[in-house]
Amino acid sequence: MLLNTNADSLRVYEALASEVRLNIIDYLYEKECHVKELAARLHLSNAVVSSHIRKLEEAGIIGSQMKRTGGATYKYCYIRTEFMQIKLSPDRPESLSVHELSIPIGQYTDYEAYPTCGIATTKAVIGHYDNPACFMDPGRGEAGILWFARGWVEYKLPNYLRHDESLHEIEISLEIGSEAPRVNEHWPSDIQFSLNDQPLGSWTSPGDFGKHRGRFTPEWWHSDVNQYGLLKVLRIKETGTYVDGQKISDIGLRDIETNRMNWTFRITAEDRSRGRGGLTLYGKGFGNYDQDMRVRIYYR
Repeated sequence: MLLNTNADSLRVYEALASEVRLNIIDYLYEKECHVKELAARLHLSNAVVSSHIRKLEEAGIIGSQMKRTGGATYKYCYIRTEFMQIKLSPDRPESLSVHELSIPIGQYTDYEAYPTCGIATTKAVIGHYDNPACFMDPGRGEAGILWFARGWVEYKLPNYLRHDESLHEIEISLEIGSEAPRVNEHWPSDIQFSLNDQPLGSWTSPGDFGKHRGRFTPEWWHSDVNQYGLLKVLRIKETGTYVDGQKISDIGLRDIETNRMNWTFRITAEDRSRGRGGLTLYGKGFGNYDQDMRVRIYYR
């Protein structure tokens, strides 16, 4: 979950500003609980706990579903998101202009994928599991999730900068994680990024997340496979390349051929060691962030 200093994030801050609600989050991190069970653990009434649950649900921190247990129906609650990022700086300096692009994750122009692998829309899996040929299906443009144990995907980014415009920064945000057989939240993967054939550096995903359902993951999606990733923000500046503000290389704008008509952005996962590797990309309709890959090109 990406938060900032605007009013839209206030509901999350307000939801967290309660010791009772923080205790509820701690209990739900251990396991799913129904409202009566939470009330008993907190020594509060069902009505009071329900009001706290409603606040957390409205903030998108927890979710709930009705389940039959022992002949009765209970409202079971679960954690929707384990990680939050807070961006304290404004979106961009007032002196800069921006070209903004939203690129569906299925609109890659080239790829190489090895099983376990697959691709799906918000309605169905495209083709068959573990068949790399399905990545060339004409319906891939509608994809909301794709994954592979090893390989890469490549996207073309249109360069709308005019000759009299000076490039200041490139920002790419995407929801991403590892790819393990089934689910393994402790399955690291070194994911590399490159732009116009220039390696930008790598970020290590801690795992393949599936302990809880993704906030936007469709109901038909199986519960024992990838559910969501982490939202990562890649920034390429004059001084180097950064992920969430942490420098991953000294490669900066001066090192990249940015005068091309189209830029080529590649995401790679080449780990082959046992117990690590792979890549899962989440787009609109999947995971915890209802967005495609977003590209912002800041210029003067």
